Order: sequence, then structure tokens, then C-alpha cells
Amino acid sequence: MANPGDRVQIKTKKGTEEGVLIPSSEKNVVLIKLDNGYNLGFEKKSITSTKILKKSTSPTNKKQKITKNKSLPTIAILHTGGTIASKVDYKTGGVTTDFSPEELVSLFPELKEIANIESELISQMWSDDLRFAHFTLMAKAIEKYVKKGVKGIIVGIGTDNLAVASAALSFMVESSPVPIVLVGSQKSSDRGSSDAGMNLICAAEFVSNSDFGGVGVCMHASAHDQSCNILPGTKTVKLHSSRRDAFKVVNEDSIASIDYKTRKITFCNSYRKQAPLKLKPKMEDKVGLLKVHVNMFSEQFEFFKGYKGLVIEGTGLGHTPGQSPNKETAIHKKMYPAIKKVIDSGCVVVMTTQCIFGGVNLNVYSKGRDLQEIGVISGKDMLANTALVKLSWLLANEKDVKNLIGKNLRGEINASLKYSEEFM
Repeated sequence: MANPGDRVQIKTKKGTEEGVLIPSSEKNVVLIKLDNGYNLGFEKKSITSTKILKKSTSPTNKKQKITKNKSLPTIAILHTGGTIASKVDYKTGGVTTDFSPEELVSLFPELKEIANIESELISQMWSDDLRFAHFTLMAKAIEKYVKKGVKGIIVGIGTDNLAVASAALSFMVESSPVPIVLVGSQKSSDRGSSDAGMNLICAAEFVSNSDFGGVGVCMHASAHDQSCNILPGTKTVKLHSSRRDAFKVVNEDSIASIDYKTRKITFCNSYRKQAPLKLKPKMEDKVGLLKVHVNMFSEQFEFFKGYKGLVIEGTGLGHTPGQSPNKETAIHKKMYPAIKKVIDSGCVVVMTTQCIFGGVNLNVYSKGRDLQEIGVISGKDMLANTALVKLSWLLANEKDVKNLIGKNLRGEINASLKYSEEFM
């Protein structure tokens, strides 16, 4: 008799399918998980035969007992959710997670050849639900393991807000004696095309064998399983919803690449070297982000009266509606006064661009000069989400916020943007 977890071959009058048997909530339906990761159901009455190809050897209840290798460094893997350490639990048919070092080595046995593993669950959540308070929790956990003397730290996190988290931690961690690398997975770990293992192994190799002292991101360099890139924490964006190479650097170059087969680390750019830990983990909660779009109303800006900070994701070089060239745009006469009310309420307003590449220049067109006159500050070539977390961090930790928001603190602002034929 076949049990959940067994690999089976199911024959029907329509054909033959192979997969792993998983539990079904319907008594009259048999479910298998195909090799491509999808589930397929059969009515029992349509099945002509079921053949067990391989009995389950599911590691769900079998963890490798690991001993510390004194010749290897120790790294910490902190978990905040996502699919990076998930697997199929054939008792439930779903994806489950167990964050013990034993389970991680069971899922990714290459890790035990790279380093000794310590791990901790910070929170189990979708990255869509992240709040500024979670960045503070991550920073304090980083401080804890730095004090324990680990060689490096990996933060496993969902990909949707991975880049935002890396930017926030980049400001919180002013300097670090160890590499801090955020890792995610675009493909669920129960799929043959999962990138979880390769991303985590490359990250472990990097934090164990480099003198990098900042915050970075480790994800696939291409759609193929060849190498991973270490991307700068404040200049990285997710440009695709599902591709494994979704994460790219904007207006900057990657820090390093790791060859998955040879494990060779090649540095591609200058980077922050290791230094004693300096941590400022506070964040100001009342900071918002508003994207400019057609057909706006002044109330959309006025909503932020009383906020401590606001980042506007403007069009082009950093513009908002505000001029009235015809009768249809008469309502736009209310826009600049609305933004001025927000600023007069004590809110620091910073302009970024919704263009992926390039930066803000408020001196080119009259609209930019108008916005400067009412007190809007240029965010230069900062990514909008980077500006959001930087502004929150500055408001919680520094006094001269209006001056520092336009200064390059963690590689978030370029003094000048170089031209290249290809900007993707």
C-alpha cells in the first residue's frame, strides 16, 4: 500500500503519471506532486493501477546529528520567513520550515563543508508584512551574533521586500566586523527549479571567506545555476516577479560574484571593509511614500500633514502636477499649496524618481524649481524605497536630517552617474 511521501506511478485510461503521493482532503481523490512542483489529482475510480516506485525516505523526522568542525568558521543564519529554508511536508502536503542547524544541513548538506551553523528564527512572516520595527529586531539579532564571535551573518527573508530590508540594515549598521548578507528564494524549495540552495550556499561561502564589512544581497546572477552576485544593500531592486535573476543593481555595479561550482569569489567593485560594530537600530514610524500618477488630487498630499517624513516618487527628473496650462488642469493649482502645508506641518519631504535608472534634478525645469522653493529636497539618485528607510532612520537617530538626506552615507547616492550603452 502506498503512503504519503512514496514515489508512485499512476495509470489511468488516459495515460500514466509519476510523482510523490501527498495527502488529499477528498476521500475519492488521489493527489501526487509532479517533478515540476505542481500537484495533480485523480478520481480513484479512474485509476487502473498504482505502482510504488520508491518508498518514502522523507527527512521530516530524520535530522542529521552534526558536530562542530574546529577547522571551519561559524556563521549565523537568521530567519524571518520566506521560502529559503522550506521543504515539502508530506504529512500535510504543504511547505513547512524547521530552522534548526540540523535541519538546514539536512536540506543543504554542502553547508557543513563550508562552516559550522548557528541559526535563529526572528519571525515567521511574509516580507509584505514587514514594518520598521522588524528591521530593529533584525539589527539587534545581528548585534547578538557579532558579540558571539561568528564569522558572518546570513538573513533569510522573503524576496518581495528583501531589497528594502537590505537598505534599512545598511543604515542601521554603520560598520561591521563581519559580512551581513540577505538571501531569498524566488522559487519554492519543493520545485526542481528552486534557487534556495544555491543562493544560500553562495552566501555561506561569501560570509565565511571575505573581509566584506557591510550589508549586501546574494541572489542568482542569471537564470542559470552558474553564479550568484553580491549586490549592494542600498542600490538593489527586484525587477521581476518570479525570475531567479530578478535582483539587479541600479546606477552601480555588483560587489562580487561567486562561482557556484568552483566557489571562487571575484570582487567586482570597491566595498566597505570590516571594522568594529557600530549600530543605530532606531527607526521613525511616521514616514510615508507617495507615487505620483495622472489625475491626482491635492488631498493625496495633504494626507501626510503631521507625518515626520514623506518621500515622493515623482515623474522624470522629480516632478509632480502643479501647473495649470489649460482648464482641465485647474485643480492642479491646489497641488503646490498642499505640499507646502505638509512641509509647514514639520514634515521633511524628499523627491525621488519613479524611473528605475537615473536620478532627480530639480534645477532643469520650472516645476523642479517650484518644488524647491516650497521646501522639497532632492533625493538625487536614491531609490525610492532606499530614501524611505534612510529618512526614517535619520529622523530617529540624527538632528541635521535635511542636510544628511542628500549626503552619501552607505553608497545610496552617486556623485555622478556614468553613461553606459546598456543600463539593464
